[in-house]
Amino acid sequence: MELSSLVNVVLNPNIPPLSPGDTVRVSSKVVEGTRERIQVFEGVVIRISNGGEGQNFTVRRVTHSVGVERTFFALSPRVDKVEVVRQAKVRRARLYYLRGRTGRAARLKERAYNPGK
Repeated sequence: MELSSLVNVVLNPNIPPLSPGDTVRVSSKVVEGTRERIQVFEGVVIRISNGGEGQNFTVRRVTHSVGVERTFFALSPRVDKVEVVRQAKVRRARLYYLRGRTGRAARLKERAYNPGK
């Protein structure tokens, strides 16, 4: 059974086209008790899954020598906005090899920012 047959699925207009290797700043809504605030998570997109209604992307960052990965659903209303900070030239669709690299070895070559791509 398709999710779209049960629920009216609407694309989130605040998510630009992404590709692996992009450094993005994701603003997501976080609920703490009765209060709701926006939390920013900035990192490299290491995976994109274009599974129709289950479309998601995984962002990785290293904080205090600890790698943190977070998966965001592209159709979720919890994702407030996504900003592309820079784009990198990569030759893989899944950048899992970045998990084993730190510091300078984890850097990606930057390419010119093209908002249409």
